[in-house]
Amino acid sequence: MPLSRRRFLAVHGATLALPFLPSLAHGDAAAATAPSKKLALVYLPNGIVRRCFFPGEETAAIPDFIGGFDADKVKSQRQFSREPGVGPLELTSTMQPLAEVQDDLTLITGLDRTYKHGQDVHAQGASCYLTSLSPEQAERQGVVHPNGRTLDHVIGDVVGQSTVFNTLEISTNGFTAGKEPIEFDNISWYGPGRIAPSIREPRKLYDRLFLRESYRDHVADVTDLVLADARSLAGRLNATDRRTLDEYMEMVRGIERRVEKLEQLISSTDVQVPTNEVLPRGEYIRLQMDLMLAAFQMGITNVCTFMIGPERWDATLMYEGVFEQPVQHHNMTHNQKGDGYKELQKIDLFHMEQYAYLIRRLRETKEFDGSSMLDNTIAAFGAGLGDGATHQYYDLPMMVAGRAGGKLKQGRWVRMPSGTLNSNLWLTVAQLMGLEMESYADSTGVISELWT
Repeated sequence: MPLSRRRFLAVHGATLALPFLPSLAHGDAAAATAPSKKLALVYLPNGIVRRCFFPGEETAAIPDFIGGFDADKVKSQRQFSREPGVGPLELTSTMQPLAEVQDDLTLITGLDRTYKHGQDVHAQGASCYLTSLSPEQAERQGVVHPNGRTLDHVIGDVVGQSTVFNTLEISTNGFTAGKEPIEFDNISWYGPGRIAPSIREPRKLYDRLFLRESYRDHVADVTDLVLADARSLAGRLNATDRRTLDEYMEMVRGIERRVEKLEQLISSTDVQVPTNEVLPRGEYIRLQMDLMLAAFQMGITNVCTFMIGPERWDATLMYEGVFEQPVQHHNMTHNQKGDGYKELQKIDLFHMEQYAYLIRRLRETKEFDGSSMLDNTIAAFGAGLGDGATHQYYDLPMMVAGRAGGKLKQGRWVRMPSGTLNSNLWLTVAQLMGLEMESYADSTGVISELWT
């Protein structure tokens, strides 16, 4: 029978989508001349320690705390104004975990995001991250906040027609009780006031990708359930595709084992309400990242948002290998005096390690034409705040990895003129993903320096 790109193994209600296997393909699948482009938008909460991240800012003054709605109070006192241009990527102390993958990413500086009064600085940082409009701007334009559809859905509307889901929303905020309004913990919106809720629990994400939840009580392991079908399929594959299928099945089995490990960790902890503070952050984040990559590999989606943590929340989290006890990320951003910034930098380094892991995994995952998934992906990593203490909306930290099907040149530092709107980057990303659009939010043009 004809086999499409959406090939599934299915037994008694369990479904397991497969990666593209050329030796089975004909018809529509054979017409695929290149792998689809993927987009991962990774969000970093609470800003970053600037002096340790941006090249040339090591001697910058430690910022004072600025609260309320005065996010851009110090904008006129911008300390660093760099000459625009493009040069080699310079790894600062915070970027050291990226050394192994520095040829696969680009640092972009000089990006600002418009800020207006109307909402808490942290809430606006997250909820407007992919809209680039503030509540006040949205009101002026007659748009209910949050502004319309976020970038991921605008792109997913176009590129998601060949996938199961137009978009996929993931976070690593496992707290079961809300500590803040949803605007602090969400970057994706279907439309005005319509949240696209992220999936926090690895088990729920796993079930959504691999198995209908109604069957979870009847089967212990989706890979065991479909293994016999996979073996029969293997007889129809060439040697290369058999190896691809074997690696893929082992990846799925490994993911399930890791999900079970985290579940056991929670169940063995003496807490009435399981919270993220008992979960090792690195294991949790990397597991969710691998589930995202599995969704890309299976063709379940080509567009994904990934919140590496919530804005503010004042919630204690366990950064294994960094601190002996859980700490509060947001609280630490407001205690940078003395050696305080050095302790906070440890969390930034931890997050860079997770980004490096994502890039390595994208590089290791092979597509059906022999290219890597990284060759066909845009993996952006950035924050809605330039600094967690000042709550500034200018000089935002932003890195972009991947090659977008050969259209992105990497291993560079792109220095944009100070004040370049972040929406220009989102417009650039949309065009790189194949959309024919000339503007996005308050954009004034594209960042052509990113193109090869």
